[in-house]
Parts: sequence; structure tokens; C-alpha cells
Amino acid sequence: MSKYEKVYLFKAYERFWHWCQAFLIIFMAFTGFEIHGFYVVFGFERVVELHTWAAWALIYLWLFSIFWHLTTGEWRQYVPSTEKVILMATYYTVGIFNGSQHPFRATPLNKLNPLQKLSYLAFKVILAPLIWISGLLYMFYNDWVAWGIDQLGLTLGLVAMFHIFIAYCLLTFLVAHLALITTGHTVFAHLKAMITGWDEVDYSDEESP
Repeated sequence: MSKYEKVYLFKAYERFWHWCQAFLIIFMAFTGFEIHGFYVVFGFERVVELHTWAAWALIYLWLFSIFWHLTTGEWRQYVPSTEKVILMATYYTVGIFNGSQHPFRATPLNKLNPLQKLSYLAFKVILAPLIWISGLLYMFYNDWVAWGIDQLGLTLGLVAMFHIFIAYCLLTFLVAHLALITTGHTVFAHLKAMITGWDEVDYSDEESP
């Protein structure tokens, strides 16, 4: 028989970092769509300024969060593992719809299931650096000649298109993330955990920590 035990999974900084990152990414998507003419809220000059300020804030947040992960040892949470990957994929595509038991039990030392580790690692080491690099190249286009970047054969249009492509990848990640946070034992269980730090984890008697 299942029983739910409260486990303190998410530390204060993790929650702060998570919500600040979420707000900045959503705000940058909102301002980015205005920059590309989907609607007018702030006006072009103002929205470019706001988008730039949000970009710098996100970069500083990511840099400090990298420092935090390295100094606290939390980087270990993202070390990928192939164990239970297929089982987790089967659960999310089939088992979740027929009431199967979740195959992963989170603990403070192992918060992320194998698919989460892979997806968050891809976010941190692929998507985040690419959006940084393309955004900074876009921002400092006038310095390309001084830096010798113009010799690489890049064009502003190419960098802009690549930046937009990665931005859409981040939005896809965000949408998937929003969908998956509803897959707890209640719709808002995972959301509540990221607010309070305490998650209700389903442990059988023999699995209880």
C-alpha cells in the first residue's frame, strides 16, 4: 500500500533560482515576440532595452548558479545515468495513463529521475550556452570586426535565426516542463514542492528512507 512521506528536496536557493529563471525566460520570450512584431506593448526601443536587461540578469543568475552547484556539490544531481531510462520513458508515454506506479522515488541526494537528468543536463550544457553565445554575438555585432569574428563567415542574419531557433527550443522545454509538473500524485504536488521545498514522495514500506 502506498504512503506519502514529506521529504525536503529543494533548498531555498534552488527555489529562488528556479522561479527567477522561469520569470526571466518567460519575460524574454514575451519581449522577444514583441521585438519580432507579433504585438506592441512597450514599443520597439523600450522592449529591446528590457530584453537586453533581462538577458544580462539571466546570464548573471546562471553564472552564480553554476558557482552554487559547484561549491555545494549539487552538480552531482545532473550526472546522467542510463538506469531506468526506458522504464521512465514507458511510464511517461503509457504508464501514466493507466495508473501505473511511478518507477522513481526522489531523495535529497537523488532528486531527479534519469530522464530529468538528461533533459536538465542538455538544458544546462547545450541550450543555455548556445542562447548565451548567439545572444551576445547579436548584441555585440558592432564589435565583430575588432574581435576578428567577421573572419568566421558569420552573418547577422544567420546569428539571429540561430538565436531564434534556440529560443524556440527553450520554449519547447518550458512547455514540456509545465506539462510534467502536473504528473505528481496530485496536479499541484510538484508545484507546491518547488514553493515550499517539501515534496510528498510515494514510498512503500520497504522503500521508506
